[in-house]
Amino acid sequence: MKKGEKRKKELLNIAYDMFLTKGYENTSVDEIIEKAQIAKGTYYYYFKSKEQMLEEVIDMMIDSEREMAEQVIATDISVPQKIVGILASMKPTEAEQPVKNALFQPENVLMHYKVRQKLIDVITPLLSEVISEGVQRGIFECENIAERVKMLLIISDATFNEGNFSEKDICVFIDMTEKLLGAESGTMGFINDLIDKSDMEAVE
Repeated sequence: MKKGEKRKKELLNIAYDMFLTKGYENTSVDEIIEKAQIAKGTYYYYFKSKEQMLEEVIDMMIDSEREMAEQVIATDISVPQKIVGILASMKPTEAEQPVKNALFQPENVLMHYKVRQKLIDVITPLLSEVISEGVQRGIFECENIAERVKMLLIISDATFNEGNFSEKDICVFIDMTEKLLGAESGTMGFINDLIDKSDMEAVE
C-alpha cells in the first residue's frame, strides 16, 4: 500500500471509530483532524467534505462485509445456510448502527440512494454464485441468474427497507422468490426470519 493510501486508510479508521462512539452528527472535521494530528489542508487533500468521508467509511464497511460473505460461500454448508450467511454478513453490526443512521438524515438522501445501489451491486454476484450452486444441486431451476437475483434485491429493498409492509407482503415476496428461482414451495420460507419486522406496519 502506498504512503498516501495508507494515510487515507488511517483517517477512515479514525472517522469510523469516532462515528461509532460519538455519532456522525456529533463528530466534527476538526475533531478528526485533531485525533489524526494532521493539518486541515491534509484532510481536505483526501476528502472534500465530511459527507464524502462518511460515504468512504461506508464503502469500507461494505468491503469488509463482502469479505465475510465470501468466507461464507467458501464454507461447506447448505445453499439456504449460505444465503442466510451472505445476507447476515452484509448488514451493519449493532455497533455500526450510528453510521447507518446518518444515511437517513435529509441532507444525505442522495448518498443513501448511492449506498443502497452499491449494496445491490455487491450482493448480486455473491448470491448469484450460491443460486448457481443451488441449480447444480437441483434446488433451483432457472437461467439468467444474476438478472433474477438483482430483480429480487431491488424489490426487497423497495419493499422492506422503510418498514412500510405487512405479513402478506412478506408471504407474497417469498412466493415470488420461489417462482422466480424455480424452487419448490416452502424452499425459501427462511426469508421470513431474515426480515426486520421491528418497524413493520400492522396492516393486513
